[in-house]
Amino acid sequence: MTAVPIPTPLTTNQDLDPKRLREAFGIFPTGVVAVAAEVDGRLVGLAASSFTSVSLEPALVSFSVANTSKTWPALRTSTRLGLTVLADHQNDVCRQLAGPVESRFDDLAVTVSEDGAVTLDDGLVRYDCSIHEEVTAGDHTIVLLQLHAVEHADTSLPLVFHRSGFGRLAG
Repeated sequence: MTAVPIPTPLTTNQDLDPKRLREAFGIFPTGVVAVAAEVDGRLVGLAASSFTSVSLEPALVSFSVANTSKTWPALRTSTRLGLTVLADHQNDVCRQLAGPVESRFDDLAVTVSEDGAVTLDDGLVRYDCSIHEEVTAGDHTIVLLQLHAVEHADTSLPLVFHRSGFGRLAG
């Protein structure tokens, strides 16, 4: 007769401490995207590690942004947004996009569409999108984006955010 282990119940409350919860969320690796647009003649953007595909019909993707973001209120006014999936060699680019607003695009090669979507020329995949819907979810907003165009030519591996740091997939 084989003994069947009795599962230990999950403890509650103590595991929902924000610091411990952030650590738990960080165990799941995610890709990183740049979200950018030209707003009032200037480049505006941010880095997001919550990007995911959502639907093929209609073609939708999403990312989440903190409700405290100072950048999202400006970005959301643009007719179109550009999303660029960052490559594994672009961790410095990601840090730059999360840094001081006035220098986020310094020395970065970008393409600006007629509708204001900004994509990084050195990315794995570039999407031209518009906001489909915003859903308030706790201290973040989930932004659903409808795709209008996609370009993917780079065969590098993606930048991976894991345990509050950047990593690479084994290729």
